[in-house]
Amino acid sequence: MSSRPSTHPLPAAVPPLLQTGIGVVAPYDFALDRELWRWVPDNVTLHCTRTPYAPMAATVEMAVHISDPEMVARTTYNVLSVAPLAVAYACTFGSFVGGLAGELRLVDAMIGAGAPAAVTTSGALLLALRRLGITRIATVTPYTNDLTAGLSAFLAESGVEVVATAGLGLIAQIWAVPYETTVELVRSVDSDAVEAIFISCTNLPTYDVIAGLEATLGKPVLTANQVTMWAALELAGHTGIGPGQHLMSAG
Repeated sequence: MSSRPSTHPLPAAVPPLLQTGIGVVAPYDFALDRELWRWVPDNVTLHCTRTPYAPMAATVEMAVHISDPEMVARTTYNVLSVAPLAVAYACTFGSFVGGLAGELRLVDAMIGAGAPAAVTTSGALLLALRRLGITRIATVTPYTNDLTAGLSAFLAESGVEVVATAGLGLIAQIWAVPYETTVELVRSVDSDAVEAIFISCTNLPTYDVIAGLEATLGKPVLTANQVTMWAALELAGHTGIGPGQHLMSAG
């Protein structure tokens, strides 16, 4: 048998796609990993981790529990070994329940754990509103009344006026809310006094309703997962994917 090497050339090596990593620290009950990926370009990868499980309903008690800076720091360690350029704390009520000072403590906790850059969902909302020059909004939440009021207080502390709110009063399975319900709530809070509408909670699916609502209402519609990914991607030097979404094209 001949031992001559094959005369067929080997295929040219294809260089690997250079990936930028972004870490995501989410609450233990987060169910929308796939939605986060929809804003992400092909040269970015997400590394998701979760806070330790605790048997709690989605109430103020849970918000306080999952926003403990030491817990968030420990959870951040889970993604640092793959060298993300930024880490996002993907939870709205966990990042507004302590007010502006509490939000800053979470960012400091992630940076202190070793994240090169960090952002929270509530912090990302403030950055998005500042980018768009918006100071008067309406909010839609799946929360109980006290949490919805907490979001308004956080925004007021930040100089943003909430002129209308609507909530669903849910304490579990927020990810199962149908798009139709969210759209109806958004329409119910809109008025000429509202410059933009924010749909709160990273466990509430929103990607597919944003562009249509913006086209219909003629104003920005921001959502928790959208602002989180927009801000995290900017920290990592990238632009998110969101056709028809005003924030994603804001310079």
